[in-house]
Amino acid sequence: MSGGIFWDVDTQYDFMRADGLLYVPDAESIIPNLRRLTDHAHSHGVRIVASADDHLPGHRELSDAPDWTATFPPHCLRGTPGQAKIPETALRDPLVIEPDPTDPRALAARLRAHGGDILLHKHWFDVFTNPNTAIIVETLAPERVVLYGVATDVCDRYAIDGLRVRWPRLPIFAVTDAMKPIHADAAERLFAAWRAQGVRFTTTDDVLAGRHTATPAESHA
Repeated sequence: MSGGIFWDVDTQYDFMRADGLLYVPDAESIIPNLRRLTDHAHSHGVRIVASADDHLPGHRELSDAPDWTATFPPHCLRGTPGQAKIPETALRDPLVIEPDPTDPRALAARLRAHGGDILLHKHWFDVFTNPNTAIIVETLAPERVVLYGVATDVCDRYAIDGLRVRWPRLPIFAVTDAMKPIHADAAERLFAAWRAQGVRFTTTDDVLAGRHTATPAESHA
């Protein structure tokens, strides 16, 4: 199961829409690019691996007195409209993977038999707190990961850092015009750190034109 995958981070109503419970500043401006990326993946047979917050009251990320770094106001509560992905990033025949321990061989077999997208539920920022995330990446064995979504300085950060630590040779392309941070001043620091780690930067136009796969990292050296 090789080839590239698209990694869609938390493009859920509460984050993406201005009336959501935890709107990421200016996130609505990237929705057209998110739609283009999603449509491109589905029309070109590219698997989308998406993450989504799936919260219940009492989860450690939620607080009525948040510090806006480790805790945030309640959001993406299970069963609410705000927890749903926006229509522009709707998945095709998603296999939903809950954050419960699963037999690796059984999960790998399910993945091999499944032709649609994958949706990873999580109860905290880090998608790798879902213990099945690593199994999915190992099974899919992607040649590259094209990552986008929100928020740059929280869930995007944990996804990229988690991929880099576990698979340091795996090419990761961050789609900079399809990401938005909560804290604007954090984005440039993160980009500098990712650049030093070999993460590559691309745009929606370049991804759709196929240029991201051939673009070396010299501009980020």
